[in-house]
This record gives sequence, C-alpha cells and structure tokens, in this order.
Amino acid sequence: MVTWTIQPTPVDGAGIEEAIWEYATEVSRRVWGRQATEVELRKAIADDPHSGLAPPHGVFLVARDHGGAVLGYAGVRLVAGLPAAAEAGLSATAEVKRLYVRPAGRGMGLGKELLRAAEVAARGLGAARVVLETNTQLTEARAMYEALGYQETAPYNNHGAAQHWYAKTL
Repeated sequence: MVTWTIQPTPVDGAGIEEAIWEYATEVSRRVWGRQATEVELRKAIADDPHSGLAPPHGVFLVARDHGGAVLGYAGVRLVAGLPAAAEAGLSATAEVKRLYVRPAGRGMGLGKELLRAAEVAARGLGAARVVLETNTQLTEARAMYEALGYQETAPYNNHGAAQHWYAKTL
C-alpha cells in the first residue's frame, strides 16, 4: 500500500512543473477529446496561471510518496470580490486550483485527502468558503466534490473550459 505526506511546497519546486504539465495534458485530452499540441498546452497554462498559489494569499500542497515522488497536488488561493459565509465569522473566499492525482496515486483516497488539506489551508488563510470549477468530462472529480459536501453554484469566473462551479462553506 502506498502512503503519502501532504505538505506546502513552492509551486515552482522540484518535480512540480512536470506534474503540472501531466495534469494539463490529461485534462486537455479529456476535455477536448484529443491530444493537445505543445503550443495549446502552453497557452492553456498561461491563460490559467498558478499565480496566487503562494503565501501570503495562497498555498500549494503536494502529496509525495515516502521516496519523494510527487503523487498529486492542490493549490488554494484567496479570491477577491466573492462573498464568504458570514455565519462562520470570516470574510474571505478561497479557490481550489490544480487538484490532481497522478496515476500512481489514484484509487487510494488521495484526491479526497488533498481536497480536505486544501480546505484546512483555506481556513488557515481566513476563508469561510471554498469554490472550485471543473468540466463535465471530469466525472470522477465532480462525484468527489459532491461526496465531500460541495454544491453546484453560479459561475464565479469566466474560465473557458469550466462548465460546473462548486462551493462549500467551511
């Protein structure tokens, strides 16, 4: 059985670029129904940058196996201009970005653990609410979000590939 640790890591840290490239390749293949070109992948990453996934307004969490290999990751960043859950006494909303589990880490609950860790990080940033977006073809992700209490909500951004927006009060 593979086990892991989840820790904050710089988004430009060792092994991260390769894993993000893998994420972009897989998501584009599933969403577009074909293999994307390198130019298309670079544009997709540039159009949806990793900005904000670093302190003081964000965090990038990386799951590694005990040998140090990247199994998955999730980013969290505060988002200005979105309403938060006032009943929680906090005023910020955070967005989960780049939640991805590599094939070697799948089927063991790592996606759920990364999402839970992202929620804890969001709360640590002062967020009372978390939002995220996804695409219809990413059925596993949508099922996981709903199983963990996320509810579909109105669009909060105009990300071109997004078709479903979710929110959860922390």
